[in-house]
Amino acid sequence: MADKFLHVHNRDLGYVPRPRVRGTVRDGGPVTIEANGLRFSGEKPASADTPLLAVGDSFTYGEDVGDLDAWPAQLQRLTGRTVLNGGVSGYGLDQIVLRTERLMALHRPALVIVSMIANDVQRTEMRRMWWHDKPWFAIEDGRLVLRGVPVPERTKMPLAVRRRMERLLIELPPALQHLTGYAIRAHRAGTGALISRALIERLASLQASNRVKLVLIAQYDAQAWSSRSRAQEQRNVLHPLLECAEIHGIETLDTFHRLAAEPRPGDFYGTLHMNARGNLMIASLLAARMRTWPG
Repeated sequence: MADKFLHVHNRDLGYVPRPRVRGTVRDGGPVTIEANGLRFSGEKPASADTPLLAVGDSFTYGEDVGDLDAWPAQLQRLTGRTVLNGGVSGYGLDQIVLRTERLMALHRPALVIVSMIANDVQRTEMRRMWWHDKPWFAIEDGRLVLRGVPVPERTKMPLAVRRRMERLLIELPPALQHLTGYAIRAHRAGTGALISRALIERLASLQASNRVKLVLIAQYDAQAWSSRSRAQEQRNVLHPLLECAEIHGIETLDTFHRLAAEPRPGDFYGTLHMNARGNLMIASLLAARMRTWPG
């Protein structure tokens, strides 16, 4: 979860990157949020082609790496096409889809790349995460219904105090996080799978109505490589959603097999998130796939 000073409250999404803010990651790499609220991906290529849009959670945003080492920035360098980084740390799949809709309307991209991890599905079951209230969906009469908006802004406490408390709270088990108000459920555990399928269908409708190509990527956190059971847990969450996307005409990319082919997949991660090398792998997989598409 990115440092709080990088975020600002948003009544539709809970929070978004704070425009025109700069910071650093642990190794000193720069973090730059541009005036449009997107993370800096490097100087725009000379090409006048319509931009590409990347949307997702911390794995898209590039948590723990500098601006130019996030995979959208590396994809921009590999393809020579402008790639807009709309990733936001801590988002659930519900927030990712809502942000995709808003950014597509603003930027009219030629291609939209939506990335997800298994935790994003579980986050759709929540109405509060990381002390941020968030939008959430219910399914009523077989349809998605948006709830929790406008998202209220909670009382702020001094940033230094919040940082210290959060270091403790983020390590607590879910039941204690609920008691402290750090994370609060909207649905029982397991409901996120059904909600996420409906969100994939919503993305398919977005693709059709905007006549723009969408790609859904499955990424995996470092815990997937700590044991076979952890890997299977994450695949069991993500694989049905990839199948759903394919049924509805969305291109998919599962990064699991490429990482599993490495003798030490953990080398592509820092702590939980991908390092520069890991992000380059993701960008390279995307660039190679893009070369197979007409136009």
